[in-house]
Amino acid sequence: MFRLKGKKIEIFPRKFGFFPYIFLVYMLYPVYYLTKETGVKQILGYLMIVIFLASYQQLYSCMAKRKFTYWLAVQLLIVFIFSLFYSSNFLMLGFFPANFIGWYREKQKFYRGLACLAFVEIAPFIYNIKSLLSPTQLLYIVPFIIIMMLSPFGVRSMNRRMELEKQLDQANQQIEELVKREERVRIARDLHDTLGHTLSLLTLKSQLVQRLITADPNRARSEAKEMEVTSRAALKQVRELVTDMRGATIAEELIQIQQILRAAGITYQYEGGNDFSKITPFTQNIVSMCMREAATNIVKHSRASHCSIAIVQGPEQVRVMVHDDGMGIGKSKSFGNGLKGMEERLALIEGSLHLSPHNGTVVEMRIPVVKKEGVAG
Repeated sequence: MFRLKGKKIEIFPRKFGFFPYIFLVYMLYPVYYLTKETGVKQILGYLMIVIFLASYQQLYSCMAKRKFTYWLAVQLLIVFIFSLFYSSNFLMLGFFPANFIGWYREKQKFYRGLACLAFVEIAPFIYNIKSLLSPTQLLYIVPFIIIMMLSPFGVRSMNRRMELEKQLDQANQQIEELVKREERVRIARDLHDTLGHTLSLLTLKSQLVQRLITADPNRARSEAKEMEVTSRAALKQVRELVTDMRGATIAEELIQIQQILRAAGITYQYEGGNDFSKITPFTQNIVSMCMREAATNIVKHSRASHCSIAIVQGPEQVRVMVHDDGMGIGKSKSFGNGLKGMEERLALIEGSLHLSPHNGTVVEMRIPVVKKEGVAG
């Protein structure tokens, strides 16, 4: 990125970071080989290098557009001309179009691009195999061609995974918005049902007290006393309503986790009971957030194909085990931001977090049981 009179000029889209710039280092090799040429052949060679660089920049800028295929064809043609009429060493330029072929989403376009790459690489190789290639050249060119033909599959697989993660993030955001909207509707309904009648009653009684305060003071005091009782009942209703405005329960979170894992193509298994009434709402809220963070980490980082969750409710503590069959945590058990957040949340309820490798990763949460107490009116 450069600045020109206060304006930013992007050579490559910012979302790709520094990767496109790093790849340009490999252009030094064809430039070096062209120094060995002379005359018109050398000039044409440098001109094709310039066009190749222009196509490289355009391919990053016009992905998912029709002209993407045209610029890719330009790259393949230049690689073919260089490899056929200059030197077999130019076959390595095929890594550039190989990378872009992997960006095709449609299978038909992907395999067409792969077939064109195979022709561009193999035809000049066969043409020069007897006359120009030495045994030493064969030893490094043949593996290069094989790796080059396989690289589009790796790029395509990586892009599909990135796209799935993006879709999962969008789906999670939509779910969160729907949950918030449903929660607003529920709160409005609860306020109307629980407080609407009580407030209307208090309004009527206050008007009655105003009329009776001079005519019948004793009855006015009795009505005022009833207003106090009613207002205390309303306060209790508000407290109950606020207590109910909590995060998802453990049962609700298990359903959400199952949906998230299935959307990511990860099988799911649950072991344990479905009655969590002995766990306080506040503790359920904390445990639900920690379970959600563990499931999110599995989807984003573990490369797992299966996840199991087990909840064991004992008389003294509750144990929650989240196990995945992914790549594991390695030798280092240092906590990242997500796991650190889980540890801090569990500390609020005197819980603990344990991380261990076992055919993947096991995240275990231990929470002491707190007996629920009634709320004083």
